[in-house]
Amino acid sequence: MGEGCKKAGLPFGVSVHAAHARSWFETAQRADKSGPMAGVPYDGKLTAKDGKGAWWDGMDPQALYAQDHPLSKNSGDDGMIHQQWNWGNGVTPPSKAYCDKFLKRTLELIDKYEPELIYFDDTVLPFYPLNDIGLQIAAHHYNQSIKRNKGTLKAVINGKILDEMQRKCMVWDIERGQSNRIEPFTWQTDTCLGSWHYDKRVYENKWYKSAKTVVQTLVDVVSKNGNFLLNVPVKGNGSIDDRELAILNEVAEWMHINSECIYDTHPWKVFGEGPAITDAPPLSAQGFNEGKGRPFGAEDIRFTQKGKVLYAVVYGWPEDGKVKIKSLSEGNAHRPETITQIEMPGAGKLTFQRNREHLEVQLPENRRALAYGLVLKIV
Repeated sequence: MGEGCKKAGLPFGVSVHAAHARSWFETAQRADKSGPMAGVPYDGKLTAKDGKGAWWDGMDPQALYAQDHPLSKNSGDDGMIHQQWNWGNGVTPPSKAYCDKFLKRTLELIDKYEPELIYFDDTVLPFYPLNDIGLQIAAHHYNQSIKRNKGTLKAVINGKILDEMQRKCMVWDIERGQSNRIEPFTWQTDTCLGSWHYDKRVYENKWYKSAKTVVQTLVDVVSKNGNFLLNVPVKGNGSIDDRELAILNEVAEWMHINSECIYDTHPWKVFGEGPAITDAPPLSAQGFNEGKGRPFGAEDIRFTQKGKVLYAVVYGWPEDGKVKIKSLSEGNAHRPETITQIEMPGAGKLTFQRNREHLEVQLPENRRALAYGLVLKIV
């Protein structure tokens, strides 16, 4: 995988979720509540000696589950893992042996596969604030990157729930959500077309995100100095289904025409305007404000910039065919300079007029396909 990414000129990233597995996998210490195996413990407490004469003779189940420890508080409640996310509220703390093994495995991952990006499913870093295992890993990752790249750092570490100081040395990850402002430091959202893992019910019930949602979220994130990470769940055989493929093809179609408003851009003076901003939901813990606000419409606009070019992405086709942008009104402090030309990628130049209330842009007579993301190139 790493070689394939490098051959294609793409950064190679890996994700590590094992720090919390010690508490997440406590289900392995439970038993069925009904049926012929009711009350018979699962294999969470088994050790290597229990395998004598069995098909798994010689293998240690603790290397898989690491469950030979007392249960955390209210372990039978599946919701407790969220309340114990920050290694508190009664979670059984990890042993030194568990942490040391995690450290060795992660250092081996870095040395063997040389990733540019490491995504940790943790607050700040693994085992923070219990010990410095995460700091050791971060230092090794950054130092190895500098060594491989002859003095240049080409490495990223993602962490969740970071404070302002931590965001200077790591990239803040917001899970299934977006910031509500232009962030001073680069950040990332990670979301999914459906569930994090392939779920046939999502396919059968047509619960996937639409291409419209993907594109509008992408633009919203980029307008706020963020990167957009999209998970496409794969089947057990490594393939994706026809509905996922259709969504990706539509996103690719939009990008083929409009990618210039995404790649190599940076935020403008304001990230956007429109009614959806006033109803923006706050972040919750690791993120999770996705889809909780007002749906985007034709009055919602997002801005990106590249050099002297300003891009305004309109989230719908106005009924009268006229886009009105208040942030670009005549005399507006955001854009005191003259506007000399506006064009729509793939459709050519557009007519416009500017007054004290707004910049009014006349869209083409023929309604464009993929009108949920209309790009105006303003110079």
